[in-house]
Amino acid sequence: MKIGVLSDSHGNIPSIERAIKALEGCNIIYHLGDYIRDLKVIKDRLGLPMVAIRGNCDSHSEGIKEVVERVEGVNIFLTHGDRYDVKFNLFKLRYKAMETNSSLVLYGHTHVGKIEKEEGIYYINPGSVAEPRGSSKATIAIIEINEGIIKPKLVEI
Repeated sequence: MKIGVLSDSHGNIPSIERAIKALEGCNIIYHLGDYIRDLKVIKDRLGLPMVAIRGNCDSHSEGIKEVVERVEGVNIFLTHGDRYDVKFNLFKLRYKAMETNSSLVLYGHTHVGKIEKEEGIYYINPGSVAEPRGSSKATIAIIEINEGIIKPKLVEI
């Protein structure tokens, strides 16, 4: 299973178009919030199953704030991250990962792509499609899961 993960697209259509090219070949797309309505553009082009998580800029959008998905025997916790203070540390996310028995935690909000692994749990922020912060570039994450083995990477768009 190949999962495409993006976050913080903020309505930037040229950036979304670049992300669409990088998402080709994925089986499912997760958008981790902040302009989840941008998923319509992606769905119209790729026609893939999608899960949208509401971010702090999605107050007028329908959708969920967090969810646990099960893919290839792996529990995946999805959140925007604002409710877990991810701009400061991942402490609250670590507890949530344990609480949900998740081996993979996906979050956004910081606009900085990052892959960390601690005590067997991956914490992945795909970065921002449209507004990367600091010295980071616009990125998405591609995650392959086969027979419980997780292989993540960040992809510049």
